[in-house]
Amino acid sequence: MHTESPPILLTFGLSDPTSATGVQADLLTFASMGGYGVSVLTGYSSQDSRTCDEVQPIDPDWIADQARMLLEDMPVAAFKVGSAINAENVAAIAEIVADYDETPLVVAPDFGLAGEHLLSADELREATANLLVPQASVLVVSPASAVALAQTVTENENLSLDEAVSILLENGCEFVLVSDSNAPQFTHTLYADGGVVREDAWDRPPHNVAGAIDTLAAAVTAMLANGLAVPEAVREAQEYLQQVLENAFRPGMGRHFPDRFFWARSEETDQESDTPEA
Repeated sequence: MHTESPPILLTFGLSDPTSATGVQADLLTFASMGGYGVSVLTGYSSQDSRTCDEVQPIDPDWIADQARMLLEDMPVAAFKVGSAINAENVAAIAEIVADYDETPLVVAPDFGLAGEHLLSADELREATANLLVPQASVLVVSPASAVALAQTVTENENLSLDEAVSILLENGCEFVLVSDSNAPQFTHTLYADGGVVREDAWDRPPHNVAGAIDTLAAAVTAMLANGLAVPEAVREAQEYLQQVLENAFRPGMGRHFPDRFFWARSEETDQESDTPEA
């Protein structure tokens, strides 16, 4: 009888009814990569495959209560923080993860929702830069988000990407993974104090796929929980991301969604092709 628990991964983030992003997406990625996901909601959204219509944040005390009950009951092997929605939620999450400083922490902030739906976007970026980034094992960001975070630390409006990454590393973050989907190829560059650790380029998917950075960050989290060092975890996560993007599907009238269980369907196809005809 198999009783050993798979690695338990805790994600903090927004509820996305489509499961393309947010905690639902993280739970799918964790399960696909052999982990068991548990979640703490930071808020609810009303959205479909085309757009996000509204976001409702959760009270920070509720975030703390959700997390403490889980953490007092089961061993968590790694944390992921996604969309916190506002600065108060960032503060609540930062206080919780500070008590588990030996546990890997992957931070993948989402500032798009705050800029579109809330007035507190600047406060959110500032809280993330000052409270979460210094604790992060890996910060997963787009080039624009890396610069926006660093600007809150220095108040310099004219930072290059390399300057921004250096500031974030000096602020305490162990690694910064910059994921650039706007380049001719889809590039992922991992930085540490010594400079670039690895840089990988992949063919761009033919479609606009939702949730790419969420998927990458969740996959890194799963690999860290399985004991991989950060450079190897990042490489494995990229390979997984490329597969889910290449197998993306379009469930509605908007963007394509990652197929996080592409391997299960490819196995089904292989089994069908191996079945002899009657």
